[in-house]
Amino acid sequence: MYTVYGDIKSGNCYKVYLLMNLLQLEFKWQHVDILKQEASTAQFKAMNANAKVPVLKIHPNQYLSESNAILNFLANGTNWLPQDPFTRAKILEWQFFEQYSHEPYIAVARFINQYLGLPKDREAEYASKQAGGNKALTIMEAHLSKQDYFVNQQYTIADISLFAYTHVAHEGGFNLSQYPAVGAWINRIQSHPFHQPMALKTTHND
Repeated sequence: MYTVYGDIKSGNCYKVYLLMNLLQLEFKWQHVDILKQEASTAQFKAMNANAKVPVLKIHPNQYLSESNAILNFLANGTNWLPQDPFTRAKILEWQFFEQYSHEPYIAVARFINQYLGLPKDREAEYASKQAGGNKALTIMEAHLSKQDYFVNQQYTIADISLFAYTHVAHEGGFNLSQYPAVGAWINRIQSHPFHQPMALKTTHND
């Protein structure tokens, strides 16, 4: 059985949690309190030297980090990651977009506001994230105004990667009502019969 080390309120960790529920995998969840520096212990760094969540324990002494890498590993051989090389590359394209053009703005603004309580010494940084986050949402809006999902009109791990922080973007000060196609996409994701919100199911809680 897999074990996931993470914080369910982290979008990067939630990506893994969501996919595992969509795949109906059995797993254990080990909570890691990032504010208490629990990812910086020697024990945790033995699993991921970069001291970040999530980490997936596959077998004893076999660990995988980086949320999108974990998604690709878990989804391999399933409809969430089609086999066609170009389709897989397009999925990666959107996952790189999420990590480089979306997460650094939306996730960081949310962290400053939601986790830290928007301290005065971070207000300028928080404000500086708004333009980049809205640019990413504008790109998503244009794409989703033409199709239901990001790749091949099919719900894939590209959508999971982008959904995780987008559906809580309001917690970082972003007004999602300005992006109706994004809002409709969020509703489609949440309507999946195996969808799970950003909260642990007790049956999968370690």
